[in-house]
Formats: sequence, C-alpha cells, structure tokens
Amino acid sequence: MWERTLQDLIRGLRANKNDEAKFIAQAIDEIRKETRSKDMELKAAAIMKLAYLDMLGYDMSWAAFHIVEVMSSPRIHLKSVGYLAAAQSFNEDTDVLMLTTNLLKKDLSSAPADVAVTLNGLSHIVTYDLGRDLSSELIAMLNHSRPHIRKRAILALYRVFEKYPDAIPHGITRLQEKLDDADSGVVGAAVNVLCELARKNPADYLPLAPHLFHLLTTSSNNWMLIKIVKLFGSLMPHEPRLVKKLQPPITDLIASTSAISLLYECVHTCIVGGMLTGTSGYSLAQTCVSKLAAFLEDPDQNLKYIALLAMVKIVPSHPHLVAEYQKTILSSVDDEDMSIRMRALDLVSALATRDNLQSIIQQLLSHLAKPDTSMPSAVESLSQQLVAPAQNKPTAPSQQSSAYRIVLAQHIVSICAQDTYEHVVDFEWYLSVLVDLAYISNVNVGPLIRDQLVDVVGRVRAARRYAVQLMVRVLSDDTFFANASEPGGCAEILWAAAWICGEFCSELTSPEDLLPYLLKPEIAVLDAETIAVYIQAVLKTFGQWAADCAQEWSEGLLPQLKNSVDTIIEGLSPLVTSPHIEVQERAANVIQLFTFVKHDLAAHQPKHVLDPTTENAFADGFDTMAGVAVEPTFPKSLYLISPLFSSHELHPVAPAAQASVPVPEGLNLDAWIVPEMEEKPVVRLEADEEVVDRKKKGKKGKEREKDGPGKVKKGSKKRKEERNDYGYGDTLAPAPDETPEEKAERERVSDYED
Repeated sequence: MWERTLQDLIRGLRANKNDEAKFIAQAIDEIRKETRSKDMELKAAAIMKLAYLDMLGYDMSWAAFHIVEVMSSPRIHLKSVGYLAAAQSFNEDTDVLMLTTNLLKKDLSSAPADVAVTLNGLSHIVTYDLGRDLSSELIAMLNHSRPHIRKRAILALYRVFEKYPDAIPHGITRLQEKLDDADSGVVGAAVNVLCELARKNPADYLPLAPHLFHLLTTSSNNWMLIKIVKLFGSLMPHEPRLVKKLQPPITDLIASTSAISLLYECVHTCIVGGMLTGTSGYSLAQTCVSKLAAFLEDPDQNLKYIALLAMVKIVPSHPHLVAEYQKTILSSVDDEDMSIRMRALDLVSALATRDNLQSIIQQLLSHLAKPDTSMPSAVESLSQQLVAPAQNKPTAPSQQSSAYRIVLAQHIVSICAQDTYEHVVDFEWYLSVLVDLAYISNVNVGPLIRDQLVDVVGRVRAARRYAVQLMVRVLSDDTFFANASEPGGCAEILWAAAWICGEFCSELTSPEDLLPYLLKPEIAVLDAETIAVYIQAVLKTFGQWAADCAQEWSEGLLPQLKNSVDTIIEGLSPLVTSPHIEVQERAANVIQLFTFVKHDLAAHQPKHVLDPTTENAFADGFDTMAGVAVEPTFPKSLYLISPLFSSHELHPVAPAAQASVPVPEGLNLDAWIVPEMEEKPVVRLEADEEVVDRKKKGKKGKEREKDGPGKVKKGSKKRKEERNDYGYGDTLAPAPDETPEEKAERERVSDYED
C-alpha cells in the first residue's frame, strides 16, 4: 500500500486548488486509517500531516490519543513529532493529558536528548495538575550536569509557576542559585524568569538585589543587562535605597553603551524608578532627555516612538528640559506614522504652559487647516477683525484621516481647558480658537466646542462682550447652515452662539440688529434643540431691546417696534407646526406673548409729560406730578418680557458644589416626605354575610348571647339599617346602578337575614 507523505500532501493541495475541500476530506480519511496502524513510523507521519492541516484550520482534537502514542515512542525523531503535535493542539480541556503524567516523568529521567524534547513540550501543555505533579522533578533538574538542560528546565519552570503558583516558594531558592551559574546562558535564563515573576509581586524579590547588582556591574551581555535593568525598575519603588546605589552604574551605561535597546531601557528605568529627583538626579535627567532627543531625529520610526513615550513620563518632573526640544516634538505631529502623531500629541499636551500655550495651539491649528480653499473661509474673515492673528504661518498638512483630526481637535481643546483653563491668560484669544476650530476641523467636534463656549462665557465675565460680538458674526454666517446636514459641519456652534447672544444680550450695542439672524428661514435645517434655543434667544433679545426703548422712549421708536414684532410673529409661525414638541411649544408661547405686545403697541396713544423733572423711583419714562406716578409715556408691554429673564443672573457652579452644602439642622434626608398611609380594614361582602377583617375587642362578662332558633340575631337589624337597602353605610350616598341579577341576589340575602 502506498502512503502519502507530508510533501505529497502539500503538492496535492497546490494541485487541487479548485476542489480543495474534497481533496482534504480524502486526505483526512487516509490519515484516520494510518493512525490506527501499528507501525509507529506510519502513525507519526500521519500525525505530522494532521499537524499541517491543523495550521490550515482543520480540527485534529480527535487524534489526541494517537498523539500520546507517538509521544511515548522510544525513538527521538518520532517522540519529537508527538511533542510538536501536542504543543500545537493540546489545551487544558484535553482529556488525555491525565495519561501523560507518568510518560513525562519517565522522559524527564531519560537521555539528555529526550529530556530536552520533553521540557520543550511540557512548557506548552502544562496545566495545574501537571505542574503540581512535576514541579519537584523540574526543580531537581536545575542541578543537571548539562547547561542546556538546566537552561530549558529554568524556562519550563516559569510556565509551571504560572499554572501552579504554589511551587514558587519551593523553587525560588534554587532559581536564585542559578544567578551564580558558570554558564552565561543559564544565568540569562534565570534573570529572564525572575524579571517576569517580579512584575506580579516585586517586593518578594528584593533579597535578590545583591546578586543582580553584581551581575549589572560585571556582565557584558547586553541582553542580560536589559533584563537586569528592567528588573531593578520593578524593585526600586519598593526599596528607595536602591536609587542611590544604582545611579552610578546606570549613568555609566547610558553614557557608554552603543546598544540602543539597552540605552532606552536604562532611561526608562531611571524614569519609573524615581532616579531623576534630587540634585544628582537633575544631571541624569539632562542626559536622558538629550539621548531621547537624538532618538527623535533618527530615521528609525521605532526610536521616535519610544522617545516620545519616554519624554511624556519625564515632563511632570522636568518640563523645562523637554521644552527645549519643542520644535522637534511639534514636527512629529505631522509625521506620516499615525502612532507617532498620537504620542507627539500626548507629549505636546503635557508640555503646555502659560508661556507657550498660544504658540502650541497655533501650530496644532495649522495642521488642521486646509492647504488650499476655493473661496475665502469664514475663519479668514474673522481673523482679520476679531480672531487673534496666528503667530506662525500655517503649513500644508499631509493627508489626515477623520479619526486623527478628531483626536487633534480634542487635544487642542483639552490642552486649553486643562485644570479649569489654568494656562489660558487671554480668554478672548481662546474664544477665537474655538471658532477657528469649528470652521477648519471638518470633523464632529461640534458638541465639544459648544460646551466650551458656554462654559468660558459663563465663567469669565470680562470676556462676555467680546464673546457676544464674536457669536453675532457666527450667527450672521451661512456656512454652518449649508453644512448642517454634513458630517463634521459643527452646526452645534450655532446653539452656543444663540444661547450666548440671548443670555448676555445686555452686552449687545444694537440688540435689534441680531433679530434678523435669529429669524432666518434656514434655521429649519438645524436640529430641534438648536431651534428651541434660537426661539428663546429671540425672546430674550427683544425683551432687552424693548426695555432699552422704554428707558429712552420716544414716539419715533414705535413704528420700529411694531415692525419687529410683526417680523417675529411671521418668522416663528412656521415653527408652531414643527414635529418636535419642544420647538412647537416654545414657538406657540412666544407668539402668544408677542401677540399681546402687538395689540398693546397698536393701542398705544402718545401721552403728554406733565412734570418730567419730579424725582421719583420711576422718573424715567413716567409722567409724575407731586410725587405721584401716573400712566407711563411708553407702552407697558415693553417691560413684559425682560423681567422674565433678567431677575437672576446665571453663575457657574462646580460639579461638586452641591456636596459642599451643609444639611440644614432638623432635615432628615432619609425620612419619607409623605408618610405612608395606615392600612385600613378590608371589607368583603359574601353571599350570606358580611365579614370584616379587623380585631374584635371584648370585655369580660359582656359576651354576646347566642340567639335561639327562629329569632333574629341581636344587632342584625342595626347592621341592616347601617347598610340600608343596598348594603352601604352612608344613607346620603346615591345608590349604584344594579343589574337584575344583583338586585335578585340582594333581595335573597335580605329575606334570609329577616
């Protein structure tokens, strides 16, 4: 019989690409027959082919027992096939693993070649039970005469420690001895295992510090030094004395080593281990930053990435040292590698101070700006009049994804808003930045910009006049209406603009000029929340203007007021039929108010001022005589709206402010506001009697006598009178309607009781 080899299987797969499933099904059938053969060579070849198919995604768990059979072969080349297949397919749920314990013990005591294969396979298939049963054998093998066996045993022991942690106390002492082993490979393996174990609980490995320090100062193996330095980085937070001890050797390594990986690991250990503090730490920090800055200019993208990552950790303790390389760091924001951009943004955010904030933000904005535009943008026109001029000319950015632009815009806002605007010294500049961001971001950051505008204007009283002027220009621009339905249109800024202009309309020099912008027909394309704010802003703005007109009343203002009221009613009338209930309700309420104002203005008649110089609390605009106020000269409705919104000024409130308010004495927050109702007796009416669920209280010597046959029970007549003819106690209550069946039942019960 001719058997297909692994090479034949691979050739067949390539030759049957159009009918691969059929070919593989046939091959698996052949493999099933071969695994049942008594020829171990044939069985091992079948397992080898099955392992190849497993890498293509086909299941081989059905052959687990046959794999164990091949593992038990005394021939090393067959045993290797079995352990390879086991490492590839076995897991903790494999049933036949319980059959391998004795096999593994036997192989661990065999020839060195068998031991090496067994240790390699065990590290892949070890479970809790296998670790418990084989840990003592592995610990004993750390003293094997052959170095390569000791090294493999150390590495396999780490996998046992992972699955069976109870073995760590028994093996750590023997593992510590291997740090002094004559073979450098064994020492390296021991350092590697200890470094991995120390990640979980570093304090347990502090006794190893003397041995590790000796290796640090004597070894020339860069790979081992990397592991030792990393291990010390885990130990130093638990033993501060190590910082002073390790500074000289690590400083020497940083200054002398040419290995980039070792250099970075030393710098990283200095950062995480707290070695950059104090007088001696300052010079070390300078050295570390200079080395990292060299990485930033290296063409290797990996070095740039790790340099940015490390600098972010140095900034909290030595920001001025990193700031010296600000220009190089900012250039990384426009790097082609997205991961480098993200790390550069993190570093720029950490570098921001009151002195360099504006330059950093202008640099970041330049990366968002488009290299060319077909028509002048609104941001350009705003920058000529209100927006602070850029300190640097914008550079043409590379192609940027929407995800990156969102992150960049979010970083711009977060840098400025950090610690409640700690670094912002000019809030008018920041308001301009937010408006710029809305125009040039082209991504969905509108809600973020809206919230920032409202928060800044609410907090900073001095910036309100400028903010209102800026928001009027935003409301007058049709750009956001045109892009309202497009992703990244940032139409939410119109919500903030309308709210700010309405809430702080007293800062407007000409409130009446704002009303046409708030009544544009284009607002119908905005979302319902924004339209509702527009309606409210119309009400507030007109109320402020009307109050101003009342204070400086002249009959020449009347036609202008009438015209504005008619325009408002006409502009808001279509919104009364809006499908959004909030918009509909606000529009209807406002129209009713303005209808009242309209009638009042129409009924106004000019009045003669008798004595305008008489001092009075209402002297402005009122006719007074002998200190007695008479009818005002202006329409009364001009003061109808303004008091609704100007009585109390809005102030910013900290999120935790409510928790700081003391609970008034006598107020129990856990008590019920409305006490629970007492449960009343439940009355049930049955066919032959009334049952009342309540306790009856009797007195000794006054028990009711039992009635004899044919006599009416005492009290039954009284109960009948109380219930009257319908069984209800209140004789004044109207009798409920009865069906014929209910009436017949009532008469039957009444006759029975009588």
